[in-house]
Amino acid sequence: MSAVALPAGVSVFERGWLSSNNVLLVGPHNTALVDSGYCSHADQTLALVDSALAGRPLDVLVNTHLHSDHCGGNAALQAHYPQMQTHIPPGHAPFVAQWDPHTLSYTPTGQECPQYRYDRALQPGGSVLLGAQHWQVHAAPGHDPHSVILFEPETRTLISADALWERGFGVVFPELDGIGAFDEVAATFDLIESLAPRVVIPGHGTVFTKVAQALQVARQRLDGFVRNPAKHHQYATKVLIKFKLLDVQRLPLAQLHAWVAATPYVQGMLHSCYPQLDAVQAVEQLLADLERSGAAMRDGDWVQNL
Repeated sequence: MSAVALPAGVSVFERGWLSSNNVLLVGPHNTALVDSGYCSHADQTLALVDSALAGRPLDVLVNTHLHSDHCGGNAALQAHYPQMQTHIPPGHAPFVAQWDPHTLSYTPTGQECPQYRYDRALQPGGSVLLGAQHWQVHAAPGHDPHSVILFEPETRTLISADALWERGFGVVFPELDGIGAFDEVAATFDLIESLAPRVVIPGHGTVFTKVAQALQVARQRLDGFVRNPAKHHQYATKVLIKFKLLDVQRLPLAQLHAWVAATPYVQGMLHSCYPQLDAVQAVEQLLADLERSGAAMRDGDWVQNL
């Protein structure tokens, strides 16, 4: 739980980087959870929510966007709370309805997400009752074209998802597909600044109040990516490999190479980052970079998360 003062009935389960943070909101007539984490942590998510609700049901689940680390626990929560309503951003709603894991990014990133349903599409410009407060829904494209952020104006509390962290922001995935989105990231920063939040609950990392400082850091980081897009591609490739290691913790090097070969998104980015190398050599170069940064370790023919 965060030590920062939050609105009445709001608590944050800070989960790390494999699973997004979960935001639990409890009011007299409504309980809600924002984002459900990754599927391999679903049992932990259920235990956290069950314990905090102390016998009350969960009424509403909201996803800020549909990356696997934010909605991988949806199916487990829906099975546990069958009356719960699930709200998602509208952009990918048709692909959830027909269940298209490729368009939803799960297959091409080599990540897992059990099939879930949705009951309602969030509408940017509107609001939604979560717990005891009405939260404004704002479109926040950039990291994901369909992402939203949630703002409670009375306490000026922002649930920023991956649009803004204390020291950065999420990979700009459209850029990896050749779709310019750095301008959308900058516009989302401007939106957040205009909302003037007092406290920010990010998708990953600690709740924070130094919003101007966080925006300055994020804008500097974005400027570096704009000036050198290859740097962003390399960062994104490391993120996806690191995500795999966070999930499995330790795996044989040969198995990592096989996963890369079966994951078109990662394979394509490795070629973009290291065009002079074949896939095996590119993975070796990336692992060396992760070792130097203290994010992973080679142990003989195995690779271990750190």
